[in-house]
Amino acid sequence: MDKFVVIRIGGKQYRVSEGEEILVDKLSDLTKIDPEVLLFVDGEKVEIGTPVLTKIKVKVKVLIELEKGEKIRVFKYKAKSRERKHIGFRPQYTRLLIEKIS
Repeated sequence: MDKFVVIRIGGKQYRVSEGEEILVDKLSDLTKIDPEVLLFVDGEKVEIGTPVLTKIKVKVKVLIELEKGEKIRVFKYKAKSRERKHIGFRPQYTRLLIEKIS
């Protein structure tokens, strides 16, 4: 029996189930995390929100407030003009644990 939901946090959608850890973009307000539930699947039972499901709640717990991702390197180059530019950054994430789907 496969039970999962599709939630929206910070404008992005994630397919999660109970006990799963996810990385989301850095959240500014960690005291009030309320993911919107867009889809609920429990075996053969499927509920689709229009646009969200209000009766299904997902309880999340913050594991790590600030976690840095892999370094992303950006290299811009223009031919025949000796123009080269190198930029690099590390994205910041928040690690969440999906505790309960009810």
